[in-house]
Amino acid sequence: MNVDSHLAAVEQALIAMRRSQSRRALAELAVPAFDVLDVVETAERTGTQATVSSVALALHVDQPRASKLVTSAVDSGLVSRVADKADGRRVLLVRTPRGRATSAELHRARQAACAAAMADWSEEERVAFARLLTRFVAVFGAR
Repeated sequence: MNVDSHLAAVEQALIAMRRSQSRRALAELAVPAFDVLDVVETAERTGTQATVSSVALALHVDQPRASKLVTSAVDSGLVSRVADKADGRRVLLVRTPRGRATSAELHRARQAACAAAMADWSEEERVAFARLLTRFVAVFGAR
């Protein structure tokens, strides 16, 4: 297989993965409020502050769409808005207790789906895939 066919194979795999997520494998977890929850959790984990702007940036949507997504997450009881203590005009997003519990359940469900997909893989294959996919996504997502 030459380089071009490797790129084509990766492209086709990305398309197939996107389709399977929207149809079957993780469709029940593809709730827009969960996307916001993931962004807020990542901010908490990395010690940064989550805002509507950071949600827009992370999800590659415009500000009005991000605001609607955040409102959905707030209305679902997953995220709350709090005033920034350093700047009262600024609103920060934090996970509620329900949001933290939902995050944990999402992680369990996603990891179970991945485990099922890799059930017949060797430990070495899983390690290599995790390392390479993480590396790929870090570069791919930064573009």
